[in-house]
Amino acid sequence: MLSGVCIGANDLSAAGRFYDEVLATIGMKRVFSDPRELGYAGADGRISLFVLLPFDGRAATSGNGTQVMFYAPDAEAVRAFHAAALRCGGRDEGAPGPRSYHPDYFGAYVRDLDGNKLNVSVSLENGTTA
Repeated sequence: MLSGVCIGANDLSAAGRFYDEVLATIGMKRVFSDPRELGYAGADGRISLFVLLPFDGRAATSGNGTQVMFYAPDAEAVRAFHAAALRCGGRDEGAPGPRSYHPDYFGAYVRDLDGNKLNVSVSLENGTTA
């Protein structure tokens, strides 16, 4: 069972501003802060994402083929997540829309301030529209 994910950051203050705004679009909020790391939780209050300065003191880098994936409650939240990420200095990696992975898939991709790839998606089942 997965308990959470850690994402490295080089400027924790800037990363906090980015993630505070972006994750709010899908109902997550910062519930933990200290000088080296931030913790974000969903409605259940359990931290599932840590944003941190690398413990080895070296620069944070992104992984090739690595992405952190989030569920959104609806297509509008996917759009809001993507827009917030771009507004906060992130880079577009795939605009909100359907993909061929699954007939009901609607998602978007961005890179955060340190190049970490983020995906947000929703399944548009039972006649829900984008």
